[in-house]
Amino acid sequence: MKRNPRKVKWTKAYRRLHGKDMTQDSTFEFERKRNRPERYDRNLAENTLKAIKKIDKVREDRAAGHHTLRMKGKKAKKQREEAKELEQGISLVKAPSVLQEEPSLTLPKIKVKVSHQESQENRAMEE
Repeated sequence: MKRNPRKVKWTKAYRRLHGKDMTQDSTFEFERKRNRPERYDRNLAENTLKAIKKIDKVREDRAAGHHTLRMKGKKAKKQREEAKELEQGISLVKAPSVLQEEPSLTLPKIKVKVSHQESQENRAMEE
């Protein structure tokens, strides 16, 4: 469709350009495909498996750090937006002390007397 991949959000180019992906991480270099056959060596295989575990741990730590850096200012920004929204709609919200001072703002409470016989008839009808 001849779109620019840097403008399409799901592409790798977009993610790298907008700081969503970790571009400078050296652990991704270990995943390069190597088409050279190696002779089996038990010690080499054991060391490789140990290295894979270490690399995965380093990668997870770096990804978590990258995520915290990206989300660093989000909480303050959300608080500012909510405060702004509250300032704009403050007329819709009344403090409880105002309601206690002026009873005309609350709905009156209505007491209804129900006899014991009527309540039993209602229960019988519901069943």
